[in-house]
Amino acid sequence: MRPRRPAARPGPSSAPPAPSRPAAAEGVWLHGLHPVAAALANPARRLRRLLVTEEAARALAERVPAPWRIKPEPVPRERFATFLPADAVHQGAALLVEPLSPPPVEKLLADSTGPVVVLDQVTDPRNVGAILRSAAAFGAAALVMQDRHAPPETGALARAASGALELVPILREVNLARAIAALKKAGFWVVGLEASGPVTLAQSGLAGRRVALVLGAEGEGLRRLTRDSCDELVRLPIRPAMESLNVAAAAAVALYELARE
Repeated sequence: MRPRRPAARPGPSSAPPAPSRPAAAEGVWLHGLHPVAAALANPARRLRRLLVTEEAARALAERVPAPWRIKPEPVPRERFATFLPADAVHQGAALLVEPLSPPPVEKLLADSTGPVVVLDQVTDPRNVGAILRSAAAFGAAALVMQDRHAPPETGALARAASGALELVPILREVNLARAIAALKKAGFWVVGLEASGPVTLAQSGLAGRRVALVLGAEGEGLRRLTRDSCDELVRLPIRPAMESLNVAAAAAVALYELARE
């Protein structure tokens, strides 16, 4: 049964880098031209080291005009294998940064009228990165995740986000149900995306509402407490031959639909 809607709610060294230590001790290595350029252009991002090949330095300068806030350190391409994962697609650029601190929630919600994306134990960093990319593309105000059962800020996540990590604030919450309750109090209509939802997202009549879109974990979907915290459950109009979409693909479709409203 579709729930009744309530009334609207109110000078660096040139020495080669050592292998990475844990993020809390050293920072996070971003790699690839898109993530590195976006971080260089973000005044809120604190930068520690920039390692580049000559070719990558030229490519970065085309995206973010030099001089940069940090002096680049020229290194040969083989050096990146000493501190990045073996499968990292770095394109000759790596930037050591400190994790971003989100702005105050009140300012964040006041600065944007877009939806808020809430992830319920989505653990794959590449999925989270892809969701961030869609969130940036369709004007989401923020991404909310748990402190635990969610990936930290990493190079792989930033690469999948293709620069969106610098554009969409991430809020990490200890208790997701309390975070959802706070969004309701702030005037959001909380919509959970679930294959068994009684209506499609397009049928739910969300025009004029500030929406928090909740997506569940890969394979598991929304947990019971999270599901019960939603104002409404909706589905995407997927053909019967296909049971569901990857969570990142579902987020992109749903955010596009919300942007159309």
